[in-house]
Amino acid sequence: MLLENKINFYDSTSIKTYNLDKNMRYELSVLDKLDPMTRQHCENVGDLSGRICQQLRLNKKFTVHAIICGYLHDIGKSMIPYSIISKPGKLTDEEYEIMKTHTTLGYQICMDDLKLRPYAEGPLYHHEALNGSGYPKGLTKKDIPFVARIIRVADEYDALVTKRHYTTHVNISETLKDMIKDTKPANVKQTMALSQLSENSRMGKISPTILKALFKIVIDDTKYEISLLYDYLDYLKENIKRLELIDSYNAKMQKANNQKKRDYYSEGMKLLFSSGEDFFNFHDVLQEYKTALITRTQRIKDLYKEIEIIKKLKV
Repeated sequence: MLLENKINFYDSTSIKTYNLDKNMRYELSVLDKLDPMTRQHCENVGDLSGRICQQLRLNKKFTVHAIICGYLHDIGKSMIPYSIISKPGKLTDEEYEIMKTHTTLGYQICMDDLKLRPYAEGPLYHHEALNGSGYPKGLTKKDIPFVARIIRVADEYDALVTKRHYTTHVNISETLKDMIKDTKPANVKQTMALSQLSENSRMGKISPTILKALFKIVIDDTKYEISLLYDYLDYLKENIKRLELIDSYNAKMQKANNQKKRDYYSEGMKLLFSSGEDFFNFHDVLQEYKTALITRTQRIKDLYKEIEIIKKLKV
């Protein structure tokens, strides 16, 4: 039976790093109001926000604050009609305007609860953009809380990862390339010197510094996936060796000229069978392991290439 660890895009460091006291558990319990997909998204964004903070070497107090703000950033969606939240296609202009109110609704939910009030900036500001193109207030860089800038990057990344149904970090650089576009200024002539540009026009929607931190996290996670795959290759090789021994016993059993020898090799095969394997299917299982070894070896090569691509990306 083939076994392989599934990739968790938020595995290496998460809120589990911190002790969850009763107050924090209460703060996160409000996620129960959300539908399963939105809740998972909020948990992903919270975890990734914490990892970005750690990559930026921010202090633990701010990191915990960012994690909780990230967890709560979409809590306002609990007040949005489910028909809009769950709509598979593109929202109409009217529906989009309703969806955008999840920021102010989330802010109000937090402000109405003394325990949640310290985290209200996460729900309110996470869709603001450094160039002023965001909502609900159209703030620019200097007016957007730093925690909201972090959540914006984590939010955008998770949305792209979910949309593209990644099961591995292969091709993850395409997502990062899309995010780079949001760091670039709109309608700025390349011939103009940066020193001549205003702060607002130099910046795009998201922070290049925070995006660079995300790049490092993705590289670390890709290396982690590679390490898991190397462990899996060892598992495959061990099972291929075992099944090839079974196959050799089977060949000897077929050639045996008396029942005693046939029984001897038959018993040896039984001792080597793993769960779900038998005399009729072990050849198929052996082929599955060999095929898996080839495909996973290629994936490791592809992941190393992916790391090199990410390292060359310019923000």
